[in-house]
Amino acid sequence: MTIDRKDIEGDQAFRGEGLLGRGHDNTFSGALSFLRRKYSRDVTGADIAVVGVPFDLATTNRSGARLGPRAMRAGSAELSSLNAFPFGFDPFDYLGVVDWGDIYFDWGHGAAVPGIITKEISGILSQGAKTLCLGGDHFITYPILKAYYEKYGPIRLVHFDAHCDTWPDDGTRMDHGSMFARAATEGIVIPEKSVQVGLRTWNDDDYGFTELNAPWVHKNGVQATIDKILEVVGTDGPAYMTFDIDCLDPAFAPGTGTPVSGGLSSAQALEIVRALGPIDWVGADVVEVAPAYDHGEITALAAATIAHDWLCLMAEKKRGAKNA
Repeated sequence: MTIDRKDIEGDQAFRGEGLLGRGHDNTFSGALSFLRRKYSRDVTGADIAVVGVPFDLATTNRSGARLGPRAMRAGSAELSSLNAFPFGFDPFDYLGVVDWGDIYFDWGHGAAVPGIITKEISGILSQGAKTLCLGGDHFITYPILKAYYEKYGPIRLVHFDAHCDTWPDDGTRMDHGSMFARAATEGIVIPEKSVQVGLRTWNDDDYGFTELNAPWVHKNGVQATIDKILEVVGTDGPAYMTFDIDCLDPAFAPGTGTPVSGGLSSAQALEIVRALGPIDWVGADVVEVAPAYDHGEITALAAATIAHDWLCLMAEKKRGAKNA
């Protein structure tokens, strides 16, 4: 019996038949999972679980990043309709991706949230999948990294941001501007094998991270930035990418809580990310999308594209292994 595909098209977030390949949804309709991937808490057979973390209780300026996961899912709809550019293939022919949904927490008990995040991410990692997390403010990366540290040991960090996020920390603050100082001090990340890209705020202590600030990127160019990241991070140890959308100049990403002028363009950032395939990626996140301050969804679209392109890096490795 021949199955009429029209009977199973639409709302692939719920009706998708498997983790590989893709169905069809109109870009303007249907249930909004990330890239139309199937919603499921069962990550059996999945390479990557996309996880929303709608937490913004650690913001220091404008709140609203709790709505970021929803905005990035909506922004990903168009990206799900064609083969990936500039990769030239369908990443879901090779990479099993599930949208796990959002981590649930009681907003009235904010102090409990970091532990909940670590527990949920640890549970996914224990089943053999990696995670791509959609924030949420940038503090969420700290409890995520704790879960990764439990599985992989010290992590190499590639950190795109306007801010260093290494301001003084007493070990207890829930603050989206100090968590990487804590991660470095606690040995969760390896500063000498980690890079911060796009910075344009001052801090007297770099905690040992290599800093490629925004003026350096503008002066030296994209290729020099790529070369330096690969040199510092290397390809022989577990690495995690965290992309604060305010790494982009407000002209390209106005929808964020702490915008800073003079940042990277979308074109610069995407070209850099797309060249980092040789790194041994174990996870990633895109954070600080605050859609209330966005215009025409340009911030959400940029963030969704960055997350999509990181998935393509993972798919490219599987595709290369399959075709070897």
